[in-house]
Amino acid sequence: MNVDQQELAKFSTLAARWWDANSEFKPLHDINPLRLQFIETHSDGLAGKQVLDIGCGGGILSESMAKKGAEVTAIDMSEAALSVARLHLYESQVQVNYRAMTAEALALEQPAQYDVVTCMEMLEHVPDPASIIQACHTLVKPNGYVFFSTINRNPKAYLFAILGAEYILQLLPKGTHDYAKFIRPSELATWIREADLNIQGFTGMSYNPLTKHYWLNNDISVNYLAYAQRPA
Repeated sequence: MNVDQQELAKFSTLAARWWDANSEFKPLHDINPLRLQFIETHSDGLAGKQVLDIGCGGGILSESMAKKGAEVTAIDMSEAALSVARLHLYESQVQVNYRAMTAEALALEQPAQYDVVTCMEMLEHVPDPASIIQACHTLVKPNGYVFFSTINRNPKAYLFAILGAEYILQLLPKGTHDYAKFIRPSELATWIREADLNIQGFTGMSYNPLTKHYWLNNDISVNYLAYAQRPA
């Protein structure tokens, strides 16, 4: 399986705090409106669409897409995170179909079943990101959209995403990221093309530590999002 057991154990240990907006997952809560806006804008809206969220964790993005009217299936390999995600549905009163499986396994089971596929903050945590992207191509319908977000690999990204976020500002637990697994936009673009998806665009995401404000822009030097479309 395309799973890093150390990464899985790391996030499973923190699973109980997924929905605590002041916990280690605060950055995910803070950027979620931006991710949702990006996905909605570039998929012509989510209402009524079949959506798959790969690497859903505790379901922060999954639930927000369901609240927009999407029929959401969400997958992860952390049983602990999925337990928290399912439990939170009782509080949110939305419907999400959570499943413990890999993207590759679901691609064999449900090819071309989804209008939108999202894979956010996940590619830098698996051994073979290209395999995930190929599975996304299989899972999305012709003309459907696939969304990714990850972290660039360069000295600035190391300074901001690891030294800054994990050690200085302590926005994330130390060891959350492995710099060697960061992904340059050129590498992501190559994998997207090799998966027979058409790249539609890249967008950067920045953070101001003084105002504690995140925003989308054209700077893809650290955190960035990308979206692609499966040809008809």
